[in-house]
Amino acid sequence: MIPGYTMGTAALQRSPVTLEDLARLSEVLLLGDEDRAALRRSLPLLEGQVEAILDVWYGFVGSKPQLLTYFSDASTGQPDAAYLAAVRKRFGQWILDTARADYDQAWLDYQHEIGLRHHSTKKNRTDGATATPIIHFRYLPALVYPVTATLRPFLERGGHSAAEVDAMQQAWIKSVLLQSILWSYPYVRDGQF
Repeated sequence: MIPGYTMGTAALQRSPVTLEDLARLSEVLLLGDEDRAALRRSLPLLEGQVEAILDVWYGFVGSKPQLLTYFSDASTGQPDAAYLAAVRKRFGQWILDTARADYDQAWLDYQHEIGLRHHSTKKNRTDGATATPIIHFRYLPALVYPVTATLRPFLERGGHSAAEVDAMQQAWIKSVLLQSILWSYPYVRDGQF
């Protein structure tokens, strides 16, 4: 069990975004059955590479002071190693969940929880951290590109054709963009999402 990872449990608040809303948003993103199949094809490629992927992503975040601050003690400015390690475990699980492409109610509820944990509503609470109390909204959509662009070399290691790798990467781009949109819910005024 990963501490703080609660997808599929009764402890989660139900997402205010409905499955119908999710279907409509997916339609606008052109995220369809072929993309979900491509995501699922990426799962066996990525399962054994999660730690290496996280090394790349954590290296990126760690190299950007404007991002590292969200994982640093607010009073000292020093990175909180325990907090970074706890989030890393959940981030690794997020990679696998994204590749599984199971867009059901449990997944939708957990996306809402992730949004709350980025927002001041629940930031730092899961791990008892003392980092900056909110991840500013601008970084949610901004991270879609670095996360998905740096994933490509890992997708290429499976011996798939360039077209298959492109399909997997495009599906990842759509899924990560979808998730960043869902995570934005707490940042948007009531009735405006």
